[in-house]
Amino acid sequence: MAKVLIFNILLALILSGVESCRVPISLQMPVSQTIQAGEHITTVVVDNCDAKSIRFTSHDSSFTIYSNGTIEASENVAVPLKGRTFFLSVENNFDLERQLEVHLYRSKMFPKKGAVQGFLRRSKRRWSPPPFNILENVKGPYPIDIEKIVSDSASTQKVYYTISGPGVDRTPVGVFSLDKYTGLLKVNQAVDREQYPKFVITTNVFNDQTGVMTDAPLDIEILVDDVNDNAPTFKDPLQFTLPEQSKAGSIVGMVNATDRDQEGTLHVKVRYSLLTGLNMFSINPVTGVITTVAGNLDREVSDKHLVTVQIKDMDGAVNGLSNTGTATITLTDINDNPPTFTKKSYAASVKENESEKLILRIPVEDKDLKDTPNWISKFVIKKGNENGNFRVDTDPKTNDGLLYVTKPLDFEKSPNVNLEIMARNVADLQGTSAQWQSVPVNVAVINIDEGPEFTAPTVRYTVKENTPNGTQIGTYKAVDPETKSSEGIKYYKLSDPASWININRDNGELTVANTIDRESQFVQNGLYNLTVKAVDASSKSGTGTVIIVVEDVNDNVPKFLPGERLLCEKEGELGSVVVVAEDNDQSPFSSPFSFSLPADNDGKWSVTKYNDTAVTLKHLKELPTGIYNVPVVVKDLQGTGETQTATVRICQCKNGRCLAKESNVSLGPLGILALLLPLALLLLLGLLLAFFCTTKRGDRGSKIEESKGHLITSNTEAPGEEVDSIKLTYPTIMQEVAVKGSVNNVNTLGAGIKGTSTIGGNSTHNMGYNTVMTSNDFYTDQYHDQFGLQYTGQATGSGLNYDGRYTAQDASLLHTWQTNGRYLQQKLPYLGMEDNGRFADDIIHSYGYEGAGSAAGSVGCCSDFGDNDNLDFLNTLGPKFKNLGEVVRKT
Repeated sequence: MAKVLIFNILLALILSGVESCRVPISLQMPVSQTIQAGEHITTVVVDNCDAKSIRFTSHDSSFTIYSNGTIEASENVAVPLKGRTFFLSVENNFDLERQLEVHLYRSKMFPKKGAVQGFLRRSKRRWSPPPFNILENVKGPYPIDIEKIVSDSASTQKVYYTISGPGVDRTPVGVFSLDKYTGLLKVNQAVDREQYPKFVITTNVFNDQTGVMTDAPLDIEILVDDVNDNAPTFKDPLQFTLPEQSKAGSIVGMVNATDRDQEGTLHVKVRYSLLTGLNMFSINPVTGVITTVAGNLDREVSDKHLVTVQIKDMDGAVNGLSNTGTATITLTDINDNPPTFTKKSYAASVKENESEKLILRIPVEDKDLKDTPNWISKFVIKKGNENGNFRVDTDPKTNDGLLYVTKPLDFEKSPNVNLEIMARNVADLQGTSAQWQSVPVNVAVINIDEGPEFTAPTVRYTVKENTPNGTQIGTYKAVDPETKSSEGIKYYKLSDPASWININRDNGELTVANTIDRESQFVQNGLYNLTVKAVDASSKSGTGTVIIVVEDVNDNVPKFLPGERLLCEKEGELGSVVVVAEDNDQSPFSSPFSFSLPADNDGKWSVTKYNDTAVTLKHLKELPTGIYNVPVVVKDLQGTGETQTATVRICQCKNGRCLAKESNVSLGPLGILALLLPLALLLLLGLLLAFFCTTKRGDRGSKIEESKGHLITSNTEAPGEEVDSIKLTYPTIMQEVAVKGSVNNVNTLGAGIKGTSTIGGNSTHNMGYNTVMTSNDFYTDQYHDQFGLQYTGQATGSGLNYDGRYTAQDASLLHTWQTNGRYLQQKLPYLGMEDNGRFADDIIHSYGYEGAGSAAGSVGCCSDFGDNDNLDFLNTLGPKFKNLGEVVRKT
């Protein structure tokens, strides 16, 4: 005992140093052999500690400790003979941390010798009362005493009590009150359990003199006991549906009720009952399930039933509270009524050869719900329609049956047709023993005079294309349906789009009239149709169709698709294009094609098969821009073919488009006209100048003739009559033309010159003074004049290569003409060539500049007037031409 006392003293000293918070270090509690889950074990009490800062933790999952120190079993625990020990942790916010040992032992065992009890010195305490109970909605008078709260410290000192929490100082405020010194707890007003089923209030006890709390705060639980003050109510709407003709005992639905009183008591135990409709329905008094009593509920008699349902608590006791409601039970339709005919039989008539005609309306009746699958009828021809001559539709408005004849009837084969028509619904029958009904219908066929009929409405013959004309392909005959004979029937074509077939009018024999082409637009999917008409002696007619299956033959060769292929030029790369071929024949007379280059190809291109109908053309070396026609041998699968030409344009591209082509396309007819208009005006101006010059000097020719090629000396300082009478001869004109570098309007120069010319042909020019020019091929010229100059020249191709004989008084004329001839020889070929739409853009052009410094002027005698600076070339001519030039300049 001394050791225990010393230990307790030391422990008290230690605990007093931790903010005066005293925590036991071990507990021993007697328990039964088996502890039930939820069973209260004990409550750990700490002294002088802030209850809000204390935290308890259990290290054994079989036990739970709450924030107020209460220990409960979280599961069933078996306690062995030697007992069971587990540990708790106790912490606060001021670095307090303790391990508390709890040892449980069976109640017949004694505590271990020397075990320390800590600060729990009593197992039964007055400061932890059980929950208090009050009754809800008590009428009073108030206040009503509940119970006294007594603290253990009240036995040694004078104390007072305070309470707080819901029902005191929190909503609902003022329900409870406490006598400060006696600890008597009172209730001050009625409480509704359905709103406040429980209150937990906190009680504190203080020393009356010092005001120090003598015990830890205590939570007191006040339970509100229930009274049966709420009648049960219906939880869901009382609306139910049930198929008609349901069997007895079929479930209609369940009535769900609820009660606000306390669960698990008689106050909420509801009993269900029916007050009406007991002859058709019943209800389970416990579950509230409504079922049928009989199986004869017929929607066609009554589609709704109203039933009164009562719900009563206290398990239906007399003193129980109750409520009633009306349940609506709607019967849904089933197909328990088959359609019925209004007559026992029907009759109809129809002319033979009529079709798609309504011949009879068959009314029916049905009691089921209208416009539903149970009411909508559909009709079936059970007998008599083996050839498919009839059909029966349903009128969507009246539900009647509509009998149509769909295929023409033949009076000679069957003058009467007996049908059996059954009426049924879209939905199958159910809930009834009735069967679908049928009715007989007699259809009388009316005889009419018919035209001839072909042996078959359609015949088919197979003919190869290109079959020789006159070849017989078959016979298509008709017979009279009454006599079954073909006598007197004539045959005609109603339709033969391509006029390929002839038909013999007397016997229907079909022969080829014109070449049959499978690739013709009149052949669709290899078939060609013609319509034939047969006419008997009474002008009655019938028609039939002949289908000709045109077989293909290899009469087409594969060809390239038209148009040129664009190949964009890329520096340092060899380009390629894909060329597609097509063959109008069918397999096996068409693709796959074979492609190859001719044996004499130029070696600039190669071919590679791209697919069955296309080839890739690739140039093997760099080629200049331009258009190339590449020959390629293309053959079909049978080896039939020929050389095709693929046109490839190589050009510079921008955004995949040829620049040169765009330039050419942009120059339309108006652009060309705009370019030619200035040339036409220039030509007209030259003609006017030439006409002006020649007419002005028309009276001077005689003096030139008399001088016989010699200049006449004149002492006149100014041009007189003799000078004015000098006529400019053809050599002089030709000298001017040659020197000035222009050959335009030669035929208009000089007086009296007459000429005709044809490019590429023959032309003869009469110059007036026995001067003749003849042009052959490009041109061949001979000149004779009275001056003694004779010249013959040959021009071949587009150049001017001259071999000539000449005699002249002055050789300088010939030298000048040859010089200008060579210049024209270099220039004319370029003017006759076109390369990618450009006219020799990169050659040097010579232009006649009429300003100062120009060595040559425009063609025309009047263009030199007033210009003294452009006659320097006369210094290189002979003396005779020099004098002539001065004369011309002064005129």
